[in-house]
Amino acid sequence: MRIDLHTHSNVSDGTEDPDVLIRSAVAAGLDVVALTDHDSTAGWERARTAADELGLGFVPGMEVSCRTDTGISVHVLSYLHDPAHAGLAEEIAKSRSARLTRARRMVELMSGDFPITWELVQQHVTEGATVGRPHIADALIALGVVETRTEAFERILTARSPYWVSHYAPHPAAAVALIREAGGVPVFAHPSAFNRGAVVGGAVINEMIDAGLLGLEVEHRDNPEEARVELRRIARDHGLLVTGSSDYHGSGKPNLLGENVTSEETLEAIMSLATGTAAR
Repeated sequence: MRIDLHTHSNVSDGTEDPDVLIRSAVAAGLDVVALTDHDSTAGWERARTAADELGLGFVPGMEVSCRTDTGISVHVLSYLHDPAHAGLAEEIAKSRSARLTRARRMVELMSGDFPITWELVQQHVTEGATVGRPHIADALIALGVVETRTEAFERILTARSPYWVSHYAPHPAAAVALIREAGGVPVFAHPSAFNRGAVVGGAVINEMIDAGLLGLEVEHRDNPEEARVELRRIARDHGLLVTGSSDYHGSGKPNLLGENVTSEETLEAIMSLATGTAAR
């Protein structure tokens, strides 16, 4: 079986509707796909309906945006959790609100140098989506300021730019604990993505393990091969699951569906460990 457990629709920063993403997964020859939009489960039902119609296995998930005490960004994938769990839902709502405030402030700062407005950014946000820098990037593309999201992130939306604004996000260990409380299976997404910025060391990973982390996303294009060797060792030493995924974003990134996959045995383990309502 070909199983891809990390994809994004336009409910977050992907470019395809959830049902279109499912059709793309079928066309790519996948047998199972997970929808893991950033801090949102709004695409689950549309994706599930399309998957049922097309005979594709579907795993509902979410990618939780986190931040350490030192400001390092960390992403935790949550599979099959209960989206109605109060603790997790409240934390996600807090993060989404902070991201909205942050995005508005960044646009305000940029408007002094570019003809960008909040109204233009909103035109690129799908209903129910978590507003983020990709939507600002799309507005900049529409204005002709940049040609691609990649260029926007490298030139204008980087943390080194004068337009950068930080925002609230839960500590990754706290997010792991909440995911477990919600009956979900937490997996550390692309742990060694050095090309995205600073990554956490063993101390934070140990905190996440102590909080109930169940897996590491090892097979991912942003994890260098030498780092994957170390990640496999950590997984082996701590009894963690090892997943592989594409982190597909449609045309928003070069990542291709199924370019990395997860084993059937690991998917079965994830299904057996989940106790949230989404697992039933």
